[in-house]
Amino acid sequence: MSAIDPEIAGQLASDLPRDDFVRIVRTFEDDLGRLARHLEEAVAGGDEDGYRRAAHSLAGASAAVGAKRLEQVARIAMDHRSTADPRALAVQVRHEAAAALSELAALAANPPGHG
Repeated sequence: MSAIDPEIAGQLASDLPRDDFVRIVRTFEDDLGRLARHLEEAVAGGDEDGYRRAAHSLAGASAAVGAKRLEQVARIAMDHRSTADPRALAVQVRHEAAAALSELAALAANPPGHG
């Protein structure tokens, strides 16, 4: 399974002009980096509310561009019933975010349907 759902990315790419698609991908790249940092900072500072807020924002942003694995990890992190270690989830978020960013950069460079 790739980090980005090709159906969602492909649908976005086919529905939007190339420049708009690239702008959305670049905006997500910026947001993803910022939100992942917020989550890590909240974990490091013991800020449980900040951790869940960052996870919630990450889940929404990830879903919008089809970053399914990142969305799944973020949804676990935002669930107050989860017994998963926030530090371990922060590591998973970092890993999945890096994978999603790599694939998004490739999509921005060569959007599907715009070859």
